[in-house]
Amino acid sequence: MNLAASLLRIDPRDDVAVAVQGLMAGDPVADGVMARSDVPAGHKVAVRPVRAGEAVRKYGWPIGRATADILPGDHVHTHNVATALEGLDAYAYEPTPTEPLPPPREQTFMGYRRKTGRVGTRNEIWILSTVGCVSRTAQKIAERANRLFEGRVDGVHALTHPFGCSQLGGDLEATRRMTAALAGHPNAGGVLIIGLGCENNQLSALLESAPHLDRERLRSFTTQVAEDEYEAGLQAVEELVRVAEQDRREPCPVSDLVIGLKCGGSDGLSGLTANPLVGRIADKVCAAGGSAILTEIPEIFGAERLLMARAETEAVYADVAAVVNDFKGYFLAHGEPVSENPSPGNIAGGITTLEEKSLGAVQKAGRAPVTEVVRYGGQIAGKPGVALLEAPGNDAVSSTALTAAGATVILFTTGRGTPLGFPAPTLKLATNSGLAQRKPHWIDFDAGRIAAGQTLDEAADALMDLVVATASGQPTRAEENGEREIALWKRGVTL
Repeated sequence: MNLAASLLRIDPRDDVAVAVQGLMAGDPVADGVMARSDVPAGHKVAVRPVRAGEAVRKYGWPIGRATADILPGDHVHTHNVATALEGLDAYAYEPTPTEPLPPPREQTFMGYRRKTGRVGTRNEIWILSTVGCVSRTAQKIAERANRLFEGRVDGVHALTHPFGCSQLGGDLEATRRMTAALAGHPNAGGVLIIGLGCENNQLSALLESAPHLDRERLRSFTTQVAEDEYEAGLQAVEELVRVAEQDRREPCPVSDLVIGLKCGGSDGLSGLTANPLVGRIADKVCAAGGSAILTEIPEIFGAERLLMARAETEAVYADVAAVVNDFKGYFLAHGEPVSENPSPGNIAGGITTLEEKSLGAVQKAGRAPVTEVVRYGGQIAGKPGVALLEAPGNDAVSSTALTAAGATVILFTTGRGTPLGFPAPTLKLATNSGLAQRKPHWIDFDAGRIAAGQTLDEAADALMDLVVATASGQPTRAEENGEREIALWKRGVTL
């Protein structure tokens, strides 16, 4: 079947093609087929008939079931397709041999090698808080410290949150684990942890549980004990700056990179341009011996079997199945369907069901083996390959979890755009050139060039060069804009 130049059919088994450019009713779709109504860019048009109740395929996989008869040329979206996702699933171990990844280019980046063996892409001072009560204190100390110590390190940043008190059990433990994991991140040349004193998230317990800490680069105090918390904070930061400013970048192989994989504000082109492009970068890093981290567990529902088939061992397979069903159980326990996705912005951009969104999202993980599953607040072991991280789809929550798990650069694909930045340098990739042109102060890389005809390989080489430059110190748009946030996943009761 010969499709119009403005359409892209991803897999020959697909019932639909994607409009790279918007179609008007009567525009050609394929041989003898015309669009039966207007179809916006990023949306789907039928290229063959589908009867009501039958599966509709895109990416070669079902993205839902037709709720009405669909004729060639029909606009295919929420008015005639619905999700087929329901509750928990039973999975059978069916490994699929993975093809060898293409050999990577010989590349190095200029990173900071830490005593732990991990390599940072920044040399910053991070101020963390045990509890929301001291968030403004941490922010004020960071503001003053940046003025006092400008140019001596890559920056002083307060990473604060509203929790840490009135929490119990596993909810409290998650906040403690996340704070401890961030405190050991290799992008921090020094860390100051500030507590209040009476909170549930006690500073002493946090420090006892914190992994990967270099005590020479750690300071802490509680504000209820300090006579002047601002003076104490500035003194602590100055001590940390004296240590961190001795650090120097050195050539490091790509195997020392840990990249986080994230999408937010997806549209109908996400799975055609930016996400498969990021998958190529994941393959390059993993082939070199590095690690890639995929998260947003609710946004792999319907596509999890693609990841399970790549599990390195049966134990990893079982871990993937467990984290997926545990997250589905979390939805069901709160009376929500597991398919409560996509967002209004996703739908406006052309994504119809969660299955469709998930099939596009998992392309960020490329083709490398899945080598480990990490629960929320945990850190990857650093095995070459893809790690699957437990976290929700929320941009700030999942990107914070990616950083805590060890990501030193995050690749964030978006079709709608967002100004948000996170603790690890975050490169924003526009799925469409229109967004890149409208928001050049948000977007670091235009993946819409693929829809315009550039090959994935050419685009991947250009993006990999940008990743290396970013890891070597080149600031991202979010860093230039001063955008840096963290958010924690609160799941328990509040006292």
